[in-house]
Amino acid sequence: MAKRAKKPKKVVIPEGYKPTDKEDFMNPVMKEYFKLKLLKWRADIVDQTRETVEFLQGENVSHPDPADTAVANADRQLELRTRDRLRKLDKKIGKALKRLEADEYGYCEETGDPISVKRLDARPIATLSIEAQEMHERGERTRA
Repeated sequence: MAKRAKKPKKVVIPEGYKPTDKEDFMNPVMKEYFKLKLLKWRADIVDQTRETVEFLQGENVSHPDPADTAVANADRQLELRTRDRLRKLDKKIGKALKRLEADEYGYCEETGDPISVKRLDARPIATLSIEAQEMHERGERTRA
């Protein structure tokens, strides 16, 4: 007889919970907190993308006045750039969710050390610790 896969236990986040560096890093409650935060962010992006598409579909780029047409085209370009940024952000959120499922979330890709909880809370898609990020940015400045 085949064994049944165990259902993962539902993790309940206490009301008002905020992760801290004082608790075990990436314990089940902290993981669930970040998972929900990432999913909510993704849902917000879907809403923003829908609004952008509606704006672009409703926008008339041909106006009698050439200045109005130019302004409408500039607005359209801005919306398209925003949509592209949101698409890239959504992709990063997807990667973060995969790292969460693989128990790799929250650890620096360069050093393997835990990323500070404050950094993750501010930037849930962070893949580098502050120290590694600063070294990376210094390296980019010296190459430029």
